[in-house]
Amino acid sequence: MSHKLVIFDNDGVLVDSERISHRILSGYLTELGFPMTLEESVHHFLGTAGRNVHEVVADRYGGHLPDDFIARWHERVFAAFRQDLTATPGAADLLTELRRRGIPYCLASSSDRAWIDLTLDRTGLRDHLRPEIVFSAEDVGGVGKPAPDLFLHAAASLGVHAHDCLVVEDSPNGVLAARAAGMDVLGFTALTPAARLQAAGATTLIAALSEVINHQ
Repeated sequence: MSHKLVIFDNDGVLVDSERISHRILSGYLTELGFPMTLEESVHHFLGTAGRNVHEVVADRYGGHLPDDFIARWHERVFAAFRQDLTATPGAADLLTELRRRGIPYCLASSSDRAWIDLTLDRTGLRDHLRPEIVFSAEDVGGVGKPAPDLFLHAAASLGVHAHDCLVVEDSPNGVLAARAAGMDVLGFTALTPAARLQAAGATTLIAALSEVINHQ
């Protein structure tokens, strides 16, 4: 099938940010008295933009985080991004090739715009992603994945029917959102176990971004 729009998630797909953000998150939680490993952080929070950290801490530890926890975590992550963040291998080449072939693409992330802007600027991907093709959960009232709203908004904004879109996602919540929107979805297995992406409904699994061009 030939798709008319490729929709990319950002964190863990176009930018290699997930290991950094979860290293900081797990370390901060442990520092506050809620021990968590990097692997546990990825399992609980990948693809949620940190929205359910308070709930997990309450359920798992019976504890409460400071009201400014998310803001403080973001400060630490942003500082680490400025030092260490890179684009995912093959991301720039893939976007260049899609543009060369005349295949429209966009970015749709549950993260807020400040987070997205920093990652794109820091990794050099900003040249490939103009503001008009970058979508955030803020554009749909803060409703993130696994709700389909963000993907449907991105498609509608670019004049493409949902069933003509291909989504590239690395989290189960992202896959669920794409499927709920009626879109095909490639499950990117760089960090998430393939079985979790399959269980969420990924149409196909890929291990490298260079494979996207073969499935569009």
